[in-house]
Amino acid sequence: MEPHVLAAGTSTTGWVVGYTVGIVIVLVVVALVVPILLLAHSIGKVAKRIDDSLTESVQNTAALAQLHTTIESATAITAGLRRGRNRLGG
Repeated sequence: MEPHVLAAGTSTTGWVVGYTVGIVIVLVVVALVVPILLLAHSIGKVAKRIDDSLTESVQNTAALAQLHTTIESATAITAGLRRGRNRLGG
């Protein structure tokens, strides 16, 4: 097998080897990057669900805090009513 020869007498084998190595390197990089991108996409979907869950938890916590305040107010009102009833002899 003879190397390809240009008009000036130079060989093109180096170019062929260079292009082949370049293509192999690009394919290896793509083979490494694609799984990383797929994992990042799945992590992003899970992160969205986690964020939604945390938002719901914050809302539930706020509702519980409001309920706690309401219970404290109701306790204070019933204690006042009890004192009033006791003063009236009841």
